[in-house]
Amino acid sequence: MTDPQQPGIPGSDKNFPPSQDLWSQSAAPSGARAAVQEPGWERATLEKLAFAALSEQRSARRWKIFFRFAWLLLIVALAWGAMRQASTGASKSTPHTAVVDIKGEIASGAEASAEFVVAAMRSAFEDEGSQAVVLLINSPGGSPVQAGIINDEIVRLKVKYNKPVYAVVEETCASAAYYIAAAADEIFVDKASIVGSIGVLMDGFGFTGIMEKLGVERRLLTAGENKGFLDPFSPQTEKQREYAQAMLNQIHQQFIGVVKAGRGDRLKVTPETFSGLFWTGQQAVEMGLADKLGNLDYVAREVVKAEEIIDYTRRDNVAERLAKRFGAAMGIGAAKAMMSAGPQLR
Repeated sequence: MTDPQQPGIPGSDKNFPPSQDLWSQSAAPSGARAAVQEPGWERATLEKLAFAALSEQRSARRWKIFFRFAWLLLIVALAWGAMRQASTGASKSTPHTAVVDIKGEIASGAEASAEFVVAAMRSAFEDEGSQAVVLLINSPGGSPVQAGIINDEIVRLKVKYNKPVYAVVEETCASAAYYIAAAADEIFVDKASIVGSIGVLMDGFGFTGIMEKLGVERRLLTAGENKGFLDPFSPQTEKQREYAQAMLNQIHQQFIGVVKAGRGDRLKVTPETFSGLFWTGQQAVEMGLADKLGNLDYVAREVVKAEEIIDYTRRDNVAERLAKRFGAAMGIGAAKAMMSAGPQLR
């Protein structure tokens, strides 16, 4: 006789649900069971999402306020720097030696541009405390136009204010830099400085041979016979070469005239003097291109007799640097690329 309490016999225990119901309950996920047990879970989820979105909006608003405040502080700092730089100009002070740096490329838009250098020199000359103006030079050269403007202004300011101008050379004073230095009353150099390079050049590239090999056709339309002059993708004619050479020769003669006028009888002219060669500072003194060996401190102490040195150099402020770096970098680069095709004293 079969035991009615043993499992597997239908109807043996009325408290147990069918086996398939037990299996379905054990297999159901706990989340589903919780959802069944907790009515209104949809509303709770939506509330959580709403609070998360609100928190994210508040965080974004806080960051926006932070960045606005940071930009405001930056603008205030830039304005303060600009006003501070503008206020540090000419001032009546105790006797001192005024210094103006001419460093790097001499070009429009550079720190050694005529705009910056001339403004600094005017401030230095106007200050009643300045006993002399020293041009502290370390430049390989650059634009003959910029150098010519500075040279002319040195001559004018010397006469107007009756103050001497001295050029002190650090590492290099070549080409356009020497064009400027020639206007000084005396030129002081280090024995190992590089001085000279009195010449003019115009450089570029020609790609016509490579284009022919690659089968590339240059399509250049111009109105004017010489409008495509110096185009690197077009062949250079003999007439154009002669024209460019005549222009360089004329600028070279202008350079030579400025050096002779500035150096006078001190200059010992040889066939190599105006050939574009450069020499050490020691050789430059022997050739009359420079006067003596000496640095800035020596000139201030022994020549000017005013040991206190005040720098009048005009430099880019922070705002101008940021503008050049972020705002106008591409435009300046393109402009320099176009200007580099012109004559250069370097």
